[in-house]
Amino acid sequence: MIAIIDYDAGNLRNVEKAFRFLGHEAVVTDDRGAILAADHVVLPGVGAFGDCMASIRAKGLEDVIHEVIKAGTPFLGICLGMQLLFDESEESPGVKGLGVLPGKIKRIPDAGLKIPHMGWNDIDCRGLLFEGLNKPFVYFVHSYCLDAADKSVVSATVEYGTKIEVAVERGNLFATQFHPEKSGEAGLRMLENFANTGRDSHVC
Repeated sequence: MIAIIDYDAGNLRNVEKAFRFLGHEAVVTDDRGAILAADHVVLPGVGAFGDCMASIRAKGLEDVIHEVIKAGTPFLGICLGMQLLFDESEESPGVKGLGVLPGKIKRIPDAGLKIPHMGWNDIDCRGLLFEGLNKPFVYFVHSYCLDAADKSVVSATVEYGTKIEVAVERGNLFATQFHPEKSGEAGLRMLENFANTGRDSHVC
Protein backbone atom coordinates (compact mmCIF):
# COMPACT_ATOMS: atom_id res chain seq x y z
CA MET A 1 0.00 0.00 0.00
CA ILE A 2 1.16 3.52 -0.83
CA ALA A 3 0.41 6.07 1.89
CA ILE A 4 0.05 9.69 0.75
CA ILE A 5 0.56 11.92 3.77
CA ASP A 6 -2.39 14.23 4.43
CA TYR A 7 -1.26 17.49 6.01
CA ASP A 8 -3.98 19.71 4.49
CA ALA A 9 -1.88 20.71 1.48
CA GLY A 10 -3.16 20.88 -2.10
CA ASN A 11 -2.80 18.30 -4.89
CA LEU A 12 -2.88 15.17 -2.75
CA ARG A 13 -5.79 13.54 -4.59
CA ASN A 14 -4.14 13.93 -8.00
CA VAL A 15 -1.20 11.87 -6.76
CA GLU A 16 -3.54 9.25 -5.33
CA LYS A 17 -5.39 9.03 -8.66
CA ALA A 18 -2.13 8.62 -10.60
CA PHE A 19 -1.01 5.66 -8.49
CA ARG A 20 -4.45 4.06 -8.72
CA PHE A 21 -4.41 4.54 -12.51
CA LEU A 22 -1.17 2.53 -12.48
CA GLY A 23 -2.91 -0.23 -10.54
CA HIS A 24 -1.45 0.43 -7.09
CA GLU A 25 -3.39 0.63 -3.84
CA ALA A 26 -3.02 4.19 -2.54
CA VAL A 27 -4.64 6.11 0.29
CA VAL A 28 -4.49 9.71 1.51
CA THR A 29 -4.08 9.56 5.29
CA ASP A 30 -2.76 11.33 8.36
CA ASP A 31 -3.01 8.18 10.48
CA ARG A 32 0.34 7.35 12.08
CA GLY A 33 -0.22 3.62 12.05
CA ALA A 34 -1.24 3.53 8.39
CA ILE A 35 1.76 5.61 7.35
CA LEU A 36 4.22 3.47 9.30
CA ALA A 37 2.70 0.25 7.95
CA ALA A 38 2.77 1.38 4.30
CA ASP A 39 5.11 -0.18 1.74
CA HIS A 40 5.78 3.24 0.18
CA VAL A 41 5.12 6.76 1.46
CA VAL A 42 4.60 9.97 -0.53
CA LEU A 43 4.70 13.59 0.65
CA PRO A 44 3.19 15.70 -2.14
CA GLY A 45 1.90 19.21 -1.71
CA VAL A 46 1.15 22.67 -3.03
CA GLY A 47 1.15 25.59 -0.61
CA ALA A 48 3.35 27.86 1.49
CA PHE A 49 6.40 26.37 3.23
CA GLY A 50 5.65 27.88 6.65
CA ASP A 51 1.95 27.04 6.68
CA CYS A 52 2.57 23.46 5.65
CA MET A 53 5.32 22.89 8.22
CA ALA A 54 2.92 24.24 10.86
CA SER A 55 0.26 21.78 9.70
CA ILE A 56 2.71 18.85 9.72
CA ARG A 57 3.68 19.68 13.29
CA ALA A 58 0.10 20.29 14.43
CA LYS A 59 -0.86 16.85 13.15
CA GLY A 60 2.13 15.22 14.84
CA LEU A 61 3.54 14.02 11.52
CA GLU A 62 7.11 15.31 11.73
CA ASP A 63 8.38 12.39 13.81
CA VAL A 64 6.40 9.94 11.65
CA ILE A 65 8.13 11.20 8.50
CA HIS A 66 11.57 10.83 10.08
CA GLU A 67 10.69 7.36 11.38
CA VAL A 68 9.48 6.16 7.98
CA ILE A 69 12.62 7.36 6.22
CA LYS A 70 14.96 5.90 8.84
CA ALA A 71 13.13 2.57 8.62
CA GLY A 72 14.10 2.30 4.95
CA THR A 73 10.60 2.65 3.54
CA PRO A 74 10.74 4.12 0.00
CA PHE A 75 9.76 7.77 0.38
CA LEU A 76 8.89 10.30 -2.35
CA GLY A 77 8.54 14.06 -1.90
CA ILE A 78 6.80 16.03 -4.66
CA CYS A 79 6.96 19.81 -5.26
CA LEU A 80 6.52 21.44 -1.83
CA GLY A 81 7.00 17.96 -0.40
CA MET A 82 10.57 18.05 -1.73
CA GLN A 83 11.24 21.51 -0.32
CA LEU A 84 10.00 20.55 3.14
CA LEU A 85 12.66 17.83 3.37
CA PHE A 86 15.39 20.50 3.65
CA ASP A 87 16.44 22.88 6.42
CA GLU A 88 14.68 26.14 5.58
CA SER A 89 13.12 28.28 2.87
CA GLU A 90 13.38 31.93 1.91
CA GLU A 91 9.61 31.80 1.48
CA SER A 92 9.14 31.50 5.26
CA PRO A 93 12.12 32.99 7.14
CA GLY A 94 12.67 31.51 10.59
CA VAL A 95 10.64 28.36 9.94
CA LYS A 96 12.59 25.12 10.24
CA GLY A 97 11.96 22.44 7.63
CA LEU A 98 12.16 18.71 8.25
CA GLY A 99 15.96 18.73 7.90
CA VAL A 100 16.11 15.25 6.38
CA LEU A 101 18.71 16.53 3.92
CA PRO A 102 20.94 19.60 4.36
CA GLY A 103 20.21 22.57 2.16
CA LYS A 104 18.06 25.63 1.65
CA ILE A 105 15.15 26.57 -0.56
CA LYS A 106 15.74 29.87 -2.32
CA ARG A 107 13.74 32.07 -4.66
CA ILE A 108 14.43 31.23 -8.30
CA PRO A 109 17.17 33.63 -9.52
CA ASP A 110 15.94 36.43 -11.76
CA ALA A 111 17.38 35.55 -15.16
CA GLY A 112 14.86 37.51 -17.21
CA LEU A 113 12.35 34.64 -17.32
CA LYS A 114 8.90 34.52 -15.80
CA ILE A 115 8.56 33.60 -12.13
CA PRO A 116 6.80 31.43 -11.12
CA HIS A 117 8.41 28.89 -13.40
CA MET A 118 5.29 27.30 -14.87
CA GLY A 119 5.05 24.81 -17.70
CA TRP A 120 6.95 22.03 -19.44
CA ASN A 121 10.73 21.62 -19.58
CA ASP A 122 13.09 18.78 -20.32
CA ILE A 123 15.44 17.73 -17.53
CA ASP A 124 18.84 16.12 -17.24
CA CYS A 125 18.43 13.21 -14.86
CA ARG A 126 19.94 10.05 -13.42
CA GLY A 127 19.01 7.47 -10.81
CA LEU A 128 16.39 4.83 -10.07
CA LEU A 129 13.42 7.16 -10.39
CA PHE A 130 14.35 7.95 -14.00
CA GLU A 131 15.14 4.46 -15.27
CA GLY A 132 14.03 4.11 -18.89
CA LEU A 133 13.86 7.88 -19.45
CA ASN A 134 16.14 10.23 -21.37
CA LYS A 135 15.72 13.99 -20.89
CA PRO A 136 11.98 13.65 -20.17
CA PHE A 137 9.63 16.63 -20.38
CA VAL A 138 8.00 17.33 -17.02
CA TYR A 139 5.57 19.88 -15.61
CA PHE A 140 6.64 22.61 -13.17
CA VAL A 141 4.82 25.18 -11.02
CA HIS A 142 7.18 26.86 -8.54
CA SER A 143 8.78 30.13 -7.48
CA TYR A 144 11.39 28.63 -5.13
CA CYS A 145 14.12 26.11 -5.83
CA LEU A 146 16.63 23.89 -4.07
CA ASP A 147 20.21 24.71 -3.15
CA ALA A 148 21.40 21.37 -1.78
CA ALA A 149 24.38 21.41 0.57
CA ASP A 150 25.43 17.98 -0.70
CA LYS A 151 25.36 18.11 -4.49
CA SER A 152 25.84 14.35 -4.72
CA VAL A 153 22.16 13.83 -3.85
CA VAL A 154 20.95 15.93 -6.80
CA SER A 155 19.54 13.56 -9.43
CA ALA A 156 18.02 16.03 -11.92
CA THR A 157 18.48 19.61 -13.09
CA VAL A 158 16.69 21.94 -15.48
CA GLU A 159 17.89 24.98 -17.40
CA TYR A 160 15.65 27.96 -16.70
CA GLY A 161 17.87 30.95 -17.27
CA THR A 162 20.20 29.18 -14.86
CA LYS A 163 20.68 25.58 -13.79
CA ILE A 164 18.12 24.61 -11.14
CA GLU A 165 18.24 21.47 -8.98
CA VAL A 166 14.91 19.71 -9.42
CA ALA A 167 15.25 16.20 -7.98
CA VAL A 168 17.19 14.35 -5.30
CA GLU A 169 17.88 10.71 -4.56
CA ARG A 170 19.64 9.11 -1.61
CA GLY A 171 19.06 5.56 -0.46
CA ASN A 172 15.34 5.06 0.01
CA LEU A 173 14.61 8.79 -0.37
CA PHE A 174 13.44 10.37 -3.63
CA ALA A 175 12.04 13.83 -4.31
CA THR A 176 11.10 16.02 -7.28
CA GLN A 177 10.37 19.71 -7.63
CA PHE A 178 8.20 19.02 -10.69
CA HIS A 179 4.93 17.10 -10.71
CA PRO A 180 5.25 13.51 -11.99
CA GLU A 181 1.48 13.07 -11.61
CA LYS A 182 0.96 15.89 -14.17
CA SER A 183 3.82 14.94 -16.49
CA GLY A 184 2.15 12.51 -18.85
CA GLU A 185 3.69 9.15 -19.71
CA ALA A 186 7.14 10.15 -18.44
CA GLY A 187 5.73 11.12 -15.06
CA LEU A 188 3.75 7.91 -14.79
CA ARG A 189 6.94 5.98 -15.54
CA MET A 190 8.64 7.76 -12.62
CA LEU A 191 5.77 6.91 -10.27
CA GLU A 192 5.87 3.28 -11.45
CA ASN A 193 9.64 3.18 -10.92
CA PHE A 194 9.11 4.47 -7.39
CA ALA A 195 6.33 1.99 -6.66
CA ASN A 196 8.61 -0.84 -7.78
CA THR A 197 11.44 0.08 -5.41
CA GLY A 198 11.94 -2.08 -2.34
CA ARG A 199 13.36 -1.31 1.04
CA ASP A 200 16.93 -0.09 0.65
CA SER A 201 19.74 -1.20 2.94
CA HIS A 202 21.24 2.27 2.46
CA VAL A 203 18.85 4.09 4.75
CA CYS A 204 18.77 7.86 4.51
